[in-house]
Amino acid sequence: MIDVLLTGLHRLEYRGYDSAGIAVDGAGPDDPIVIKEVGSISKLENRVKEVASCDNRMKEDVHFNDSVGIAHTRWATHGPPSRENSHPHSSGPEDNFLVVHNGIITNNTVLRDMLTGYGVKFKSQTDSETVVKLMQFLYDQLIQSIPDLPFPRLVMEVLRQLEGAYAFVFRSRMYPNELVACRLGSPLVVGTKDYRGTERDVFKVNKISQNDKVSNGGTPVTPQFSIVLDKQETGIHPDGGFKGEYLFSSDAGAIGERTDKVFYMEDNDVVHVRRGNLEVFNFHAALDDHVFSDNRIISTLPFELETIMRGSFDHYMLKEIYEQPESLTSTMRGRIKKDESTGRYEIHLGGVKSRLRDILSSSRIIFVACGSSYHACLAARQVVEELTDVPVSVELASDFNDRRCPLFRSDTCVFVSQSGETKDTLESLSYAKGADAVTVGVVNVVGSEISRQTSCGIHLNAGSEIGVASTKAYTSQIVALVMFALQLSHDRCSKDVRRQEILAALHEMPYQIESSIKRIDEVTLGLAKSLEQSASILLSGRGFQFATCLEGALKIKEVSYTHTEGIHSGELKHGPLALIDDDMPVIFFAASDNTRDRVKSALEQVLARRSSGVFVIVCTEDDPDMVKYRGTMCELVEVPKTADCLQSIISILPMQLLSYHLAVRRGHNVDQPRHLAKSVTV
Repeated sequence: MIDVLLTGLHRLEYRGYDSAGIAVDGAGPDDPIVIKEVGSISKLENRVKEVASCDNRMKEDVHFNDSVGIAHTRWATHGPPSRENSHPHSSGPEDNFLVVHNGIITNNTVLRDMLTGYGVKFKSQTDSETVVKLMQFLYDQLIQSIPDLPFPRLVMEVLRQLEGAYAFVFRSRMYPNELVACRLGSPLVVGTKDYRGTERDVFKVNKISQNDKVSNGGTPVTPQFSIVLDKQETGIHPDGGFKGEYLFSSDAGAIGERTDKVFYMEDNDVVHVRRGNLEVFNFHAALDDHVFSDNRIISTLPFELETIMRGSFDHYMLKEIYEQPESLTSTMRGRIKKDESTGRYEIHLGGVKSRLRDILSSSRIIFVACGSSYHACLAARQVVEELTDVPVSVELASDFNDRRCPLFRSDTCVFVSQSGETKDTLESLSYAKGADAVTVGVVNVVGSEISRQTSCGIHLNAGSEIGVASTKAYTSQIVALVMFALQLSHDRCSKDVRRQEILAALHEMPYQIESSIKRIDEVTLGLAKSLEQSASILLSGRGFQFATCLEGALKIKEVSYTHTEGIHSGELKHGPLALIDDDMPVIFFAASDNTRDRVKSALEQVLARRSSGVFVIVCTEDDPDMVKYRGTMCELVEVPKTADCLQSIISILPMQLLSYHLAVRRGHNVDQPRHLAKSVTV
C-alpha cells in the first residue's frame, strides 16, 4: 500500500507542491498511521523509513482482506509549508477521521469561528482541518440519534455546510475499511482494477437531495439512510467477492500505471467504497431541474509510461521543448490532409463540426484563458479575425470573471487550458453556459472538466506535459486555434489562397523545427551566459510577435526568476524607453511581416540610446534587413521562416531554451519552479 501511494505522489510531483503526507492502516483498519513531511516526496519516503524503523505496527507482516490508504501533495493556500499544515488532516489525537483535500473552502473562517466557540482546538492554519473537525463535531451530534449513521451520509451532512471548491477523500476509524470521496469544482478521477478481469462498464448514480434533512434544536440531523440499491447497477458485487483495487486521484497520470480503466466524478458526486463494493451518489439541491448523467461510464486511458519519463534529458522541460516536432505533428495528425493529385490541403476538425453552423453565425468570438494559454489566444487572434471576418476578443479568465461582461446567445466563447481544469477558466465557462453562449473547449487532457462541460472542442493531443512551464502545449494550442480558424473559413472562396498558404506552412513546420532546434539551443546557451547576472530583461515586438514577447517574458520569469517584461514595440515611446540604458538587456522580435518597418523604427530608437550591453534580435534566417545589424552591438538569433501567422510558434523556441538555460545556470529547479503549480485548480 505504501509503495502504491508513494509512486502515485511521485507522478503528481510535476503539478507543484511544498509538502506531502500519507495515512495507512497500522495494526488494523481502526489504527491508522499518519506520516507527513515538508519538502519533496523523497523526504517523505525517508520519513516513512524512519517511522517504520521505530513503529512496531509497521514492522509486523500483517495482511488485510481490505485496506484503505490516502496520500496528498500540498500547495500552500492557508498557512505556510509545515508538518502541521500538511495533509492528511485529522479530527483529533485519535485520528477518528482523516481527510485529504484539493480546493479552497471559502466560508472557512465562519466555520472555524463556530467550531472554536464549541471548544474545538485546531493545530493547523488550513481550511482542510476545519472540514475534518466539522465532521467529528457533526458525528458526535448525529450518532446519538442515529446509531447506524452511514459514512456517506455523514459526509453529505458536512458538505451541506461548505462553500467553495473541493475534492475530498475521507477515511475513518469509526468506519473501518470504508472510504468516501466527493467533489465540487475540483477534479477527481476513479480508477478500477479487477484482478479477476471482470471489469464493469458503467456505475449507476443514485440521486440524493440536499433538502433531505431535518432539524433538532438547531442541530442538523440526518434521517435514516435508506436507498434501495440494485446490486448489478451500483457496483455492489452480488457475491461480495470483488478482488481488486479502487484508486482515486486528482490526476489520471497518478494511477495510470495501476489501471487504465477510469471514470470521472462529476460535481456533487459522492463515491462510497466498502468491502470491495463501490457506490456512486449525486448530492444536489433540486432533483427536478438538475440535469446530470444517470451513469458514470468507464473509459480507457490512453496512457503510455514513456510519455512521463525523462529519458536521456536532464529535465522534463528540455525534453518537452525537443518534443515539439512530434507534439505538433500529433496535434495536426488526421486533421490536415493533402490531396496528392491536386496538391491542395484540407482541414477536418471533427470535434467542432457538430456546432460549426452555430459558431459561423456568431456575432463575436471570445477567447478566455490564463497564463500561457492566454498568450496562445493572443497569437492566434489576428488570423481568426482575418479568416472569419468575425470580431475577436481575448480575455484573461480572472478579469472576465470580475467584470461579468454582457454575453449573448449569439456569442461563441472558446476556453483554452492545457489541463482542462483551470479554476478561473472553469468559472468563466459556467458563466458563459448561463448566458446560453456556444462554448468550445481547447484542452490537452482527455476527460478533463472543460472538455466535458463545453458544447464541442479540440483536443491538442500534445502528449503529457510534466514541466510546470508550458512549452509543447503552448505551441500546440496556437496550431489548434489556427486550425480552428481554417475550419471556420473552409467554404470562403475569397480566403482560399491564404488558407492554402497557411496549411502548407503548417505541414512543413515540424520539419523546420526538427532541423533547427539544436542550432538554436547552442546559440541560446551562449546567450544565457551573457544574461546570467542580469536583474531584468526587456522583450519587444509587435503584430503576431507581441504574444511571443509576453510568453517569452513569462517563461524567463517563471523558471529563472529573472524580472522580465514583454512590451509592444509601439508602446516603447509611451514610457518604457525610460528603462533603456547600457545595463538593460533587450531582445527584439523582428519577423518578415507587415510590421517590419515599424519594428525597425522602434529597434533604431533603442539602439540610439545605448552604447554597449546585450542586444538580441530574433529574426528569420538570412533576413537581409537584419543581417546588417550583426556585429553592431547586436547578436542575431535566426529561426526558420514560415507563414506570418505561424512565425510566433517558431520564434518562441529561443525563449523557451533561453529560460531553461538561465534556470540551470542559476541552479533553480527547472521542472518545479518555486510557488508554482502545473494545474491551477485553486
